[in-house]
Amino acid sequence: MPDHRSDVFADKYRILKDVFGFEGFRPGQEPVVDALLGGSHVLAVMPTGAGKSLCFQVPALVLGGLTVVVSPLVALMQDQVSALQLAGVAAEAINSSRSRADNVATWRRVAAGQVRLLYLAPERLMTEPMLAALRSLPVRLLAVDEAHCISQWGPSFRPEYEDLSRLKEVFVDVPIAAMTATADAATRDDIAGKLFAGDARMFVTGFDRPNIRLAVEPKRDGKRQLRRFVKAHEGESGIVYCLSRAKTEETAAFLAADGVRALPYHAGMDKADRAANQDTFVTEPGTVIVATIAFGMGIDKPDVRFVFHTDLPGSLESYYQEIGRAGRDGKPADVCLLYGLDAIRMRRMFIDQEDTGDDHKRREHKRLDALIGYCEAPECRRRTLLAYFGETSEPCGNCDTCCDPVDLADGTVEAQQALSAVLRTGQRYGAAHIVDVLRGTATDKVAAAGHDALPTFGVGSGHGREEWRSILRQLVAAGLLKLDIQGYGGLTIAPPGRDLLRGEGAFRYRRETVRPKRAGRSAAGASTAALSSEDAALLDSLKALRRQLAQERAVPAYVVFSDRSLEDMARRRPRTQQEFAAIHGVGAAKQRDFAEPFLQAIAAG
Repeated sequence: MPDHRSDVFADKYRILKDVFGFEGFRPGQEPVVDALLGGSHVLAVMPTGAGKSLCFQVPALVLGGLTVVVSPLVALMQDQVSALQLAGVAAEAINSSRSRADNVATWRRVAAGQVRLLYLAPERLMTEPMLAALRSLPVRLLAVDEAHCISQWGPSFRPEYEDLSRLKEVFVDVPIAAMTATADAATRDDIAGKLFAGDARMFVTGFDRPNIRLAVEPKRDGKRQLRRFVKAHEGESGIVYCLSRAKTEETAAFLAADGVRALPYHAGMDKADRAANQDTFVTEPGTVIVATIAFGMGIDKPDVRFVFHTDLPGSLESYYQEIGRAGRDGKPADVCLLYGLDAIRMRRMFIDQEDTGDDHKRREHKRLDALIGYCEAPECRRRTLLAYFGETSEPCGNCDTCCDPVDLADGTVEAQQALSAVLRTGQRYGAAHIVDVLRGTATDKVAAAGHDALPTFGVGSGHGREEWRSILRQLVAAGLLKLDIQGYGGLTIAPPGRDLLRGEGAFRYRRETVRPKRAGRSAAGASTAALSSEDAALLDSLKALRRQLAQERAVPAYVVFSDRSLEDMARRRPRTQQEFAAIHGVGAAKQRDFAEPFLQAIAAG
């Protein structure tokens, strides 16, 4: 009797090449594919840009029948469906952005067995009519994209996702693939418990994105800092994250007035305007989108060259997910985060105001503590980030603390002075007032409280205001001081701080100095450095052709071909259909649909 199992495993390579145009799997993909082909449930945690979607798309085509993909956002569905359709795959989506007539027509094709992958939102999938209808069809695989949404411990918990825990009961013998880029150990265990009752193979490929340069700056003049960073990336696509809708609008207007093509994106905008801004960002180069976290999962744009956070994210998971939008093409990208005590206090307030239990709030405060520790890290920032996700690494050489090592100083005396000022002023004042007392600044507020008569008034006059603010931030990060999150940011002394006041222990801090900034490098320029001038000129014309073809099909440019594919064309200059088929990312459908125009452009170049 023939071994059909071996045929299934051999078919994956044929699908990979013929449909997707790839010679081999990326690191981490093949074990996930094999586990799903073997019938196992799988939880895969892979960094953004590692090719998670291919891990369930290849098994879907090998197994035949119907694969149902659960996706949280319409934009994410549409991008994946468009990319699959251009690759010749019968993929469809049923969602609220389409007319009822279109959705009905799609369902008829699904019911007739003409669709291989069907993308649905969890709310639509988990209705009884939809589940009943799908039970009558040959469903071979279920895939849950952005699976961290199912976990209350994850950064994007969506209650409607939790209902997906019923899938294992409805589709008893169907393997389920849960995919995410963002899950610490607690989140992974929560996902596995809900989706698979713990019965799943878990693959954690790694969290490192070495092409992304990490940087954190204390917030001094946020607009000036943003302007400097964005100007260093002139003509490149980027994302600026803001905490509120109002700040999103204000920041986009500020950048636009400064000559930057910047557009806002947040949940409070008119739906059509929001969609238009997103489409412009995805399809037109050099656009900067200024967004709230509502923008997070909906974008699969590979050439985002920078991400800038004007405000503190909620956790290291959220931060990792948001910076993961940068450099998905593997080329150099920069990220920068601004932070300060006000942002920390606001985040603490958000956590305490959530309608959740005490256990959840304690976890969220710990997560925020980890983010603050990352911001104040005196050594390799990437090492601190990866350690949070359970990975060890050597110093990366591609973060601000590696490229410009910080000057650690013995700050035991300064810490005792600050703690004394907090104690003597009654443990109820914020950082600004404490700094005034330490520096001997006789403001009306200081005089009215009689704090100009305290022994600590002026003891720190040898340090500047910004240095004292940094010391206070680091005392908070080190757990020696606590922020009053219920009130107005008052500082109180934690037990370890009292120990230090008594002379027990020591405190070292990173000196905050204004360092000369590196000249802004162009990541786009770096990406084409290996091309000759003739090849670079051809690449420009190929990109123009790609843009034209994408606009004709109303899809993002990268869905037609990635930059890597175009660079491969520019270097190798294929002249025949057979040579074009050997280009990276050229499958059978793309060879059929795109070989002629690109071969003509290459011949003319």
